[in-house]
Amino acid sequence: MEERRIGTFLTIIGKVSVVADRNSVLAVYLPSDNLPNIESGTTPVMEEAIGEISEYLNGSRKVFTVPVSPEGTEFQKLVWDAMTDIPYGSTASYGEVAEYIGHPRSARAVGTACGCNPIPIIIPCHRVVASNGLGGYSGGLAIKKKLLEIERTFR
Repeated sequence: MEERRIGTFLTIIGKVSVVADRNSVLAVYLPSDNLPNIESGTTPVMEEAIGEISEYLNGSRKVFTVPVSPEGTEFQKLVWDAMTDIPYGSTASYGEVAEYIGHPRSARAVGTACGCNPIPIIIPCHRVVASNGLGGYSGGLAIKKKLLEIERTFR
């Protein structure tokens, strides 16, 4: 297995940490997350991810191009891919995502997959909402609201 590194940087939502190897981003940790015990350091992909997240948070980036390699089940990966198709500044319900991926009765499973997303922000699970409100967010509702506010402001 290729060596992973973690780098933490301060943003407008708090400290964000990126885990990457030489080829791709493997995880993003939000301020409320417990960080894994991985050696600190940097990789070119990590630097690219940190730059893109910073640009996103200041409103100058709407699409991420950094390579990602999320680890999960086939269903989770299907959901995560679908989330990247939700346009910047838009939201989709858990049910709409379930329909989109061809599993119309799987809204709850979509919600679970959103909660398991290892690369939040870059894979925009904050854009998936409940049909009656915001729904949950692994990074906390305050961060979800902030990310949606950023996208509404800079749309």
